[in-house]
Amino acid sequence: MKKNRICQLFGIKYPIIQGGMIWCSGWELASAVSNAGGLGLIGSGSMTPEVLQLHIQKAKKATNNPFGVNVPLIYSRIEETMEVIVKEKVKIVFTSAGNPKTWTDYLHKQGIKVVHVVANLKFALKSREAGVDAVVAEGFEAGGHNGREETTTMVLIPLIRDKIDIPLIAAGGISSGRSMLASIILGADGVQIGSRFAACAESSSHRNFKKKITELGDGDTQLALRKLIPVRLIKNNFFEHIASRESAGASVTELVGILGKGRAKKGMFEGDVVEGELEIGQVSANINEILTAKEIIDSIIKEYSETLNRLSELQ
Repeated sequence: MKKNRICQLFGIKYPIIQGGMIWCSGWELASAVSNAGGLGLIGSGSMTPEVLQLHIQKAKKATNNPFGVNVPLIYSRIEETMEVIVKEKVKIVFTSAGNPKTWTDYLHKQGIKVVHVVANLKFALKSREAGVDAVVAEGFEAGGHNGREETTTMVLIPLIRDKIDIPLIAAGGISSGRSMLASIILGADGVQIGSRFAACAESSSHRNFKKKITELGDGDTQLALRKLIPVRLIKNNFFEHIASRESAGASVTELVGILGKGRAKKGMFEGDVVEGELEIGQVSANINEILTAKEIIDSIIKEYSETLNRLSELQ
């Protein structure tokens, strides 16, 4: 895949990016993915700047390959986070949940490649105008915070591909070689995978959460908290409480009160799969075992090649 634009942009072997998920994407996962030929991302959304700095330093020691940091732009200590990234000489930053214009020029001046995550065509165009190096287009199937438009990956990728010419990364519902190939056929240059790596052996998420992911079937996740920031969750006691209050017309203030502080940490990091907030994508229905990052990437590339060969035989 030497001619692939994502591989060339980041200096990686395979056009596979590991999503920078809160409570899952620490230095151990990021470095394992990078060592296996993909691009590992440290998820700064659940880290203080001080903790992020430690994770970056540990990742540097664990891999000689490129890795990056995912930064939600709505984070309250964003300036300090960016200072840490520059100080530690991180070369790749994925931004999300905010205006790409805010930090792209600053990061570029520091020699940092910038990728922005979007869920619709409007923000893909804004990202291109902001000068980002690539765009991640994340469909409605994805876990975590999601687009209000509810546009699926299969619709979103060709929609954006037809309007922008910069490198495009598909996300949402991707966990295998077949789904990776489908994304590239639709116009993507590479893929970002979250849920599959959330259940990875090197993920920093709790073993209870990983086990829960492998037990899910279709329909076991659903979008919630639409009045706040829509987020895809596993259906558990916490989800049912939120859903019932939303159906009853709960205000934003009431929903914020129910959510409280540390609910995602309680579920994904501390392992309370009953009352915690458990963010995961629809593709979790296809995940039935906990593998290492290398095993995941090797299996994706193997299936990708086998599927591509099978398709060529149909011509």
